[in-house]
Amino acid sequence: MQTNRLIRKLVLVLTLTTAAVVGAAEDIAEERHELMEGVRDATKPVGAMLKGERDFDAGQLQESLAVFDAASKKLGDLVPAGSEGGDAAPSIWEDPDGFAAKIEQWQSDIARAIEADPQNLADAKPVVGQVLRNCKGCHDSYRIEDD
Repeated sequence: MQTNRLIRKLVLVLTLTTAAVVGAAEDIAEERHELMEGVRDATKPVGAMLKGERDFDAGQLQESLAVFDAASKKLGDLVPAGSEGGDAAPSIWEDPDGFAAKIEQWQSDIARAIEADPQNLADAKPVVGQVLRNCKGCHDSYRIEDD
């Protein structure tokens, strides 16, 4: 009798713990998704400037670079084991060193662009273009694209 109650309590504890872990992983995946949506939104005006569809705005560029910088510093913490899913490709967890290297390169190029503080389109294109190429390179390997 005592053993049955103990087993039921253990099952209940394990069930609740599993639910909490799954919920935490879903929260992390959602946080990761929201973070990258912020990057996407910050990229839109930069892309328009680089394409000549919008006047160059050094202040807007620095704001976008600040969003990229903050995201690059947080992204690596949002891919723990068990948080797979969403737009994140399994290759993130299969190749964690490669993913970390992509983030480090992105951080480095963002820092270089912020430091350069371009004040015109000609000066922005090479440094900001490299930041955006990092985005594409990471998406090619570590993101599941929407159909």
